[in-house]
Amino acid sequence: MIMETWLAWVIVGFVLVIAELTTGTFYLLVLGAGAFVAALVSWAGGGLLLQSVVGGLVAIGGALLVHHWHGARGPSDGRANLLDRGQPVVLEAWANESAGLARVKYRGASWDARLVDGDNRPPPGSTLYIDGMEGSTLIVVPAQAGS
Repeated sequence: MIMETWLAWVIVGFVLVIAELTTGTFYLLVLGAGAFVAALVSWAGGGLLLQSVVGGLVAIGGALLVHHWHGARGPSDGRANLLDRGQPVVLEAWANESAGLARVKYRGASWDARLVDGDNRPPPGSTLYIDGMEGSTLIVVPAQAGS
């Protein structure tokens, strides 16, 4: 038995929306919305090409809106608008200990990080705290911000 195309789009939409709950960026949410719109086009009898184009346009338009919204939320110094500031991370290993560059575990993934505390170099397995972000590199400190 072959699944109806509209049902496949609905399932993809729900998977994307549920995955969004773990990221909090809203990008997967708009991709899920695109999948739901593609499901509506499929249910209305549109062909696979039309489903893909309409769903893709909704997803791209939504992603552009989210990108604009993220950029308009405040200063881009990496400290003022970081929602994860103060969150704990675990030091996995030093990439360059003398420069304070490390790999840390955060939200189930490994991230590049830079420790801003001068000479204090905790051992792997230590808990550090997010203080900011530069590009895709987390700025971390050994003590929680504000403590």
